[in-house]
Amino acid sequence: MSVSALSTPRALGGVSGLLQAASLLGLVLLLLKAAQLYLRRQWLLKALQQFPSPPSHWLYGHMQEFQDETELRPLLKRVEKYPSACARWLWGTKALVLIYDPDYIKVVLGRSDPKSHDSYRMLIPWIGKGLLVLEGQTWFQHRRMLTPAFHYDILKPYVGLMADSVRVMLDKWEELVSLDSHLEVLGHVSLMTLDTIMKCAFSHQGSIQTDRNIQSYIQAIRDLGNLTFSRLRNALHQNDIIYRLTPEGRWSHRACQLAHQHTDGVIQLRKAHLQKERELEKVRSKRHLDFLDILLFARMENGSSLSDRELRAEVDTFMFEGHDTTASGISWILYALASHPEHQQRCREEIQSLLGDGASITWDHLDKMPYTTMCIKEALRLYPPVPFIGRVMTKPITFPDGRSLPAGIPLSLSFYGLHHNPKVWPNPEVFDPSRFAPGSDRHSHAFLPFSGGSR
Repeated sequence: MSVSALSTPRALGGVSGLLQAASLLGLVLLLLKAAQLYLRRQWLLKALQQFPSPPSHWLYGHMQEFQDETELRPLLKRVEKYPSACARWLWGTKALVLIYDPDYIKVVLGRSDPKSHDSYRMLIPWIGKGLLVLEGQTWFQHRRMLTPAFHYDILKPYVGLMADSVRVMLDKWEELVSLDSHLEVLGHVSLMTLDTIMKCAFSHQGSIQTDRNIQSYIQAIRDLGNLTFSRLRNALHQNDIIYRLTPEGRWSHRACQLAHQHTDGVIQLRKAHLQKERELEKVRSKRHLDFLDILLFARMENGSSLSDRELRAEVDTFMFEGHDTTASGISWILYALASHPEHQQRCREEIQSLLGDGASITWDHLDKMPYTTMCIKEALRLYPPVPFIGRVMTKPITFPDGRSLPAGIPLSLSFYGLHHNPKVWPNPEVFDPSRFAPGSDRHSHAFLPFSGGSR
């Protein structure tokens, strides 16, 4: 018998042995992972036992309870049934605690726990690591660097720019309403707020409300918001590699590219203007710089300037946060007033008496419209533009009623639940501006349309 004939069975035996060893190793790793998940679930069950909730499935938790079109109704049922807070199981070994009580929220916002990485990391491909996502010392440095952009002296002249943007929008509305009795306002208001932020924070000249190309950016932002919210609900989409291979992941990537093209264009245009000596001297002579100019001139404590990635992240963050949540809030305010014409009429009369022969609102008018302010606040209570935020406890926390949680538990601060909590706001579904009448008494953390605390 030849040597080659003998070596073949040996080789096959060697391969078979390797396969058996690999299979055994895979089985051991699988069992270890299963044991790890089981222990994690048991730890969560013990940690959350003080926070009851509706029965949950061992695999997909409460996901069936919170369907796409019924997210808010089950939330409000929980707010009514479970005092202050309750557990919400996402799937398997993922759970968080929903809180909607002002005393609970005050305790959490008084600490400096980090944001929930699982949810905020999904925003990074879109807005990068800007102020919304940053933590710790880097967040503190960027925040301190940008504080001058919000000085009262720089905000005052912005009121005139805002009025100009609103006037362009209203002129368009007059034309459209003459053709049709219905008007979908969100798209128009988004263009107006984007136009405003471009003028005020990015030194943009002219109006973008008549620029058809900007519609692609507005649509990309809307798509990214919907896709991010949808991804949070899907267990399979939590993994970045798997998500990038899905149709939704590819759609999100294209939308990110469109959004980045817009912000890159804004940055490059401003850089080009600053290369002109006259424009550079004009900017340097300003007492207070615009948001983008602060970023371009910024030097960190170690003397280094922002990298291109950091610069775009702050611009992406501010452009999105500066126009989208504002547009949402304004649109819901208009909806609330249209739904309650008696309050709308009082606001109209108040502003007309304030304006007299003037063409538009000025800075000095802003503290002289108490009833309109009450209506705005009540609309923001009913429809908060930021419905929730996430935090992860880095150390144990004890709430005012004695219930406690260990470190490592994610919290969802539900501002929508807080604003609709009948123990905090009697008849919470009723539009009642008198809740915010001068001198009215309420908890310091009962009304948080844009969050609160150190951030």
